[in-house]
Amino acid sequence: MTETAEHRPIRTFHPRRGRMSARHADAHTELWPAFGITVEDGDRTPLDLEALFGRSAPVVLEIGFGMGDTLATMAAADPGRDYLGVEVHTPGIANLLAHINDQNLSNVRVARGDAMELLHKIAPASLDAINVFFPDPWPKARHHKRRLIRPGNVVLLRERLRPGGILHCATDWPHYAAAMAETLDADPALRRMSDDRAGRPETKFERRGTAAGRPITDLRYTRP
Repeated sequence: MTETAEHRPIRTFHPRRGRMSARHADAHTELWPAFGITVEDGDRTPLDLEALFGRSAPVVLEIGFGMGDTLATMAAADPGRDYLGVEVHTPGIANLLAHINDQNLSNVRVARGDAMELLHKIAPASLDAINVFFPDPWPKARHHKRRLIRPGNVVLLRERLRPGGILHCATDWPHYAAAMAETLDADPALRRMSDDRAGRPETKFERRGTAAGRPITDLRYTRP
């Protein structure tokens, strides 16, 4: 059955492909079969995280990892946890796959597709942490419905965290930071923690925002 406009999910991202270098194209071709998964819209088949990573370990999900540099840095410094990144930007996916190869990161897997569709495939209370670093701010008022951090999505994010798990968001857009804080504060099953970067590496988007004079806001919440 073809989706109608009324039932088509609201996207929180711009679908992008972009051009890849020869290095990235090679990494994508060679490594995707072993480290990548495709998220299909409407496919709610449960994702077995232990089978995906080949072991039982805490799992961190990063939504919208960009070029994957931050995720790779965190995974390399944290071998006791597994890192699953989801992205739609093909060159970014290929770059993270190249990092996996160059740094021998056995604790990283890469998903292509809609993060909200992926979350529906993950069992409740399965994730140790969820990182949302510098998501698209969708600054125009008519596009606010596309923002990732909004009430309905926050419920799904929170339910996928284990008790004690952490949701860490960061943005360089003050208005989005205020909206994020208001939305997250309003969730009765989340407790606000200290608003610091807590070991989050500096990102390309962060440097760009700082250079433009925008303040960086980190928001961290836990599911008690």
